[in-house]
Amino acid sequence: MRSPRNGTGSHTPSPHHQQRFPTTTNHHSIGISEHNNNNNNNNKLRRFNSLIFVFRLAAFCFSLASSVFMITNSRGTDSPHWYDYYGYRYVFAANAIVAVYSLFEMSAAVWEITKGLTLLPEILQVWFDFSHDQVFAYLLLSANSAGTELATTLRSKETCADTNAFCVQSEISIALGFVGFMFLGFSSLLSGFRVACFIINGSRFYL
Repeated sequence: MRSPRNGTGSHTPSPHHQQRFPTTTNHHSIGISEHNNNNNNNNKLRRFNSLIFVFRLAAFCFSLASSVFMITNSRGTDSPHWYDYYGYRYVFAANAIVAVYSLFEMSAAVWEITKGLTLLPEILQVWFDFSHDQVFAYLLLSANSAGTELATTLRSKETCADTNAFCVQSEISIALGFVGFMFLGFSSLLSGFRVACFIINGSRFYL
């Protein structure tokens, strides 16, 4: 049977033919939308990891500077030395450890930014970051608090009256260590967020 004709004499398209083009268009639109969503999610994850990298870099710089200021705080045989005091040895050791740890975490962050993958398996990476951030943050706080107490004690004695430069450099080292602790604390908050996302969502970032 011939298909009905319209007023112009042409064939009227069947409903089957009329639905093909919108369906193709819808699939194309959905594909574009999913592609845009993936790009947006990747950009968000990259910005988040970049923020972590900045905090890691700051913690590394300040912890390294603190340890350098402390280890170079010797001014001759007649001047006191930092290694003569347990509190200052503690400050140096803690800041040096955190500097090495931050350097490793910076490398892991760069790897994740460039490759889109964690350096370790994801479940190990998120728990490794969070647990070590907590441990080293408390270590740094404890060390710098001990250094502050020692510096206050030395200020009340004649040690700083005779060698004020030694005390000033020790106090600068401790202050730098506290700043390093602050940035390590910020990193700990972000790593804690990644752990929470992994527990809730099964991924290190909530997309």
